[in-house]
Amino acid sequence: MNAMNFVEPEERIALRKAVAELGAKYGHEYYARKARADEKTHELWDEAGRLGYLGVNIPEEYGGGGAGIADLAAVLEELAAAGSPLLLMVVSPAICGTVISRFGTDEQKKQWLPGIADGTKRMVFAITEPDAGSNSHKITTTARRDAGGWVLNGRKVYISGVDEADAVLVVGRTEDSKTGRLKPALFILPTGTAGFEYTKIPMDIVAPENQFSLFLDDVHLPAEALVGEEDAAIAQLFAGLNPERIMGASFSLGIARYALAKAVGYANERQVWGASIGTHQGLAHPLAEIKIELELAKLMTQKAASLYDSGDDFGAGESANMAKYAAAEVAIRATDQAVQTHGGNGLATEYGLGTLVTAVRLGRIAPVSREMVLNFVGQHSLGLPKSY
Repeated sequence: MNAMNFVEPEERIALRKAVAELGAKYGHEYYARKARADEKTHELWDEAGRLGYLGVNIPEEYGGGGAGIADLAAVLEELAAAGSPLLLMVVSPAICGTVISRFGTDEQKKQWLPGIADGTKRMVFAITEPDAGSNSHKITTTARRDAGGWVLNGRKVYISGVDEADAVLVVGRTEDSKTGRLKPALFILPTGTAGFEYTKIPMDIVAPENQFSLFLDDVHLPAEALVGEEDAAIAQLFAGLNPERIMGASFSLGIARYALAKAVGYANERQVWGASIGTHQGLAHPLAEIKIELELAKLMTQKAASLYDSGDDFGAGESANMAKYAAAEVAIRATDQAVQTHGGNGLATEYGLGTLVTAVRLGRIAPVSREMVLNFVGQHSLGLPKSY
């Protein structure tokens, strides 16, 4: 889809149809059952990997589909619309797969990309720290050279899916030998490495993926753990953040579609005083508004993905932030209105909406808060003074 064509290519339409069929095979009942039992959605993940859906953005020479982030985003959106969103798609193939594809060494690509593509390997992303918040310049996880390798020390927080991962792509900081200043660097850290520990953070979100605090205490890594060139880390970092926002938007879009479909179905079926409740404008108009907002958010997400896949990183940054903002807002509104449309049934397990109430709220917070998106738009899109 280019800037003048608002119709997706036939290949992506076919991909959406195939993924939707896979999602329907599992559905939200499967997803919620796994989440409530503190189990993983391995069956869905493994099947999606075998069918090639998890690696559509990975280069063909490493077992992927050779397409772009737009196609991977379509996969996630369709699974979420079926009620089974796979959060680790945001971090493993989208962030880590993209960064390694673009900046990794040949050996790193050979070691990790085929497994990321077929789902047999999972890699998660660790940037957030307790005291840094949204300010990546305040990251305190450091890496120092030692005997031909690296020694990492630091702490990370709210890192998704570490218990499922084979490795963590850690954002740390190294000392510039010329200036003495700290600069960002990315390292691949296998989860079984000595000195690396993690603890689960109790959450009120009903989801199969858990959140963790990470502790790195004199973690020794070989020289080849460094991703790409040490001096290119800023470019590498931002190469992963735009796909993260695009995928976050797609995650929210899919949930919004799921919630809206549930609300519309119930509004058509539920009879009160001899007519379906959907005949009343008090319900019909909010649902129509959500449909409009959903389509607008989807267009911005597709624009962001198209710009990113064309190589326009700056243009993609603006659109990806806007898309993530808009999609999160419509997901919250769609879920809330779906619950309201169902009345008391909206919070009954049978109707499959209550689990989403807290889940969609996460979209306003991660991977970047709505306030930081507004800061970005104010500064970069409107030219207003920097406020932080």
